[in-house]
Amino acid sequence: MREPRGGNQAPRGSGHMSGPMGMAMPGAKAKDFKGTLKRLIGYFRPRRGQLIIVFLAAILSTIFAIVSPKLMGKATTSLFAGMIGLMQGQQKEFAFDFAYIANILLLLIVLYVISALFSYLQQYVMAGVSQKIVYDMRKQVNEKLSRLPLKYFDSKMHGDILSRVTNDIDNISNTLQQSLTQLITSIVTIIGVIIMMLTISPLLTLILILTLPLSAIATKQIASKSQKHFIGQQSALGELNGHVEEMFTGHQVVKAFGYEKKSQQTFDQINAKLYEAGWRAQFISGIIMPVMSFIGNIGYVLVSIVGGILATNGSIEIGDIQAFIQYTRQFTMPIAQTANIANLIQSTIASAERVFEVLDEEEEVPESIEPVTIAAPKGKVEFQHVKFGYKEGHLLMQDINLVVKPGQKIAIVGPTGAGKTTMINLLMRFYELNGGVILIDDVDITRMKRSDLRSLFGMVLQDTWLFNGTIHDNLAYAQPEASDTDIIRAAKAARADHFIRTLPEGYKTVLNEEATNISQGQKQLLTIARAILADPTILILDEATSSVDTRTEVHIQEAMNELMNGRTSFVIAHRLSTIRNADLILVMNKGTIIEQGTHDELMKQDGFYADLYNSQFAETTSAG
Repeated sequence: MREPRGGNQAPRGSGHMSGPMGMAMPGAKAKDFKGTLKRLIGYFRPRRGQLIIVFLAAILSTIFAIVSPKLMGKATTSLFAGMIGLMQGQQKEFAFDFAYIANILLLLIVLYVISALFSYLQQYVMAGVSQKIVYDMRKQVNEKLSRLPLKYFDSKMHGDILSRVTNDIDNISNTLQQSLTQLITSIVTIIGVIIMMLTISPLLTLILILTLPLSAIATKQIASKSQKHFIGQQSALGELNGHVEEMFTGHQVVKAFGYEKKSQQTFDQINAKLYEAGWRAQFISGIIMPVMSFIGNIGYVLVSIVGGILATNGSIEIGDIQAFIQYTRQFTMPIAQTANIANLIQSTIASAERVFEVLDEEEEVPESIEPVTIAAPKGKVEFQHVKFGYKEGHLLMQDINLVVKPGQKIAIVGPTGAGKTTMINLLMRFYELNGGVILIDDVDITRMKRSDLRSLFGMVLQDTWLFNGTIHDNLAYAQPEASDTDIIRAAKAARADHFIRTLPEGYKTVLNEEATNISQGQKQLLTIARAILADPTILILDEATSSVDTRTEVHIQEAMNELMNGRTSFVIAHRLSTIRNADLILVMNKGTIIEQGTHDELMKQDGFYADLYNSQFAETTSAG
């Protein structure tokens, strides 16, 4: 028995929402911002040298870009002086200092080129740093997932795990690559522009800075009003995604019960809710940029008026006013970018926290320091006083004792939730025991490496797992080094060779993602062929014929008999007619083996098994 799984559900709602002009709106917030940020910064430590290059390149690129308006102002002052000279009757060649202006223009071109080169260097190095960090993080998460116990995956939604591995790490990657360099550039630009403006006019600088609180207050007021609508938009989007996923994954059921109209009505309702929330969120947040532009324009007007007065008094040159207005524009943009990045960082730290939660999950019990290997496995299995529960203090199995001889066929039967699959999971050490031991060929399985233990088993399950690839590759999954002859021999033994050869490409036929281009019975025959190719010592067959027709079941049963020949086999079955020839039948109920014996012995006992068998026989007779 398994605990309920969340299922392969797509994550509902993702990341942060974006407002107009790339303005990031508040998304999820981290529970421990400082701790997560500190841990994320730890990934940068091995790359300190590259980060120093990024910082220096950002500073130099920004400095060269900041100096340019000052030089352009000097060119403007020279041109203005020339115009005054012309108006006073000077000849053109004496009024304008063309050599001086040409030198400034040439210097500007050089500065812009150097700034662009340093900007390129900054982006190039930072791309390597961010991608290497994300590469390491993905590798750590992947390795961690392989070390997590099965109970972790049983207790989490698969869509949520997938979202952490993909969406959250991608969010971190984007922020490291774009936002971090933008943040460095914005901060350097703000500091540099303030210094340059102070060298021109402290009074004009003060006037401009006084407009900043007004911008901050207006932005905060608008953002707070739009935030609730963005949250509503995110919620409605998640609801819509969930509805679409359910309707399309179960479209056959929807059509079978005539639910299309109701489904469409539900979609329209959620879609309308999403439209309303999205419209309000985008409209209100869209006011931010016009308001900031309006306040910025007030600043430009004040700078122009006061600058004009200062110029007429001879306090500053006319070119300095032009330079100052350019600096004003350079000043407001990085402030908006910094506010934007602050929101992105909130979302990124939240994503990092979700990734770190996976990395901090409790792992499987460590492997034995001196693992034991079974050189020539025979397939003897023994349970000695086994106790197990999925939750602390709630034991499902109290005291399981069992001895299986090599080559025996063991059938496990019982009602849903009796503990049949749990017994198999314990045997393969997907879960750890609360007490007792399980032995294979008299070796405690906890003394073996998990990979060595699981290599002894071959599995054919009710859920036929096949990946997107050729039939040949799917069969070879069990034995990558297998020759074509071995693969064909295994397919013949599984009664799968005939139908494979009838396919257009034979063994080279590509199975699509859900393997819908072959039938359920054919999928099952392929999994049996794969198990035959693996040549395991112990077989596990879990409801392998439960979802096929009677005729196909005969072929599958023949293939399974071929597979079980000479191997220790555990067969979980609901159709009791298929396990009448088992060497030992274990009857389980509520985690305990309540009866065991051959079919004839159990029928003579006239107990739980006999009731199960007779009820199925009566159903079969009635159906006939």
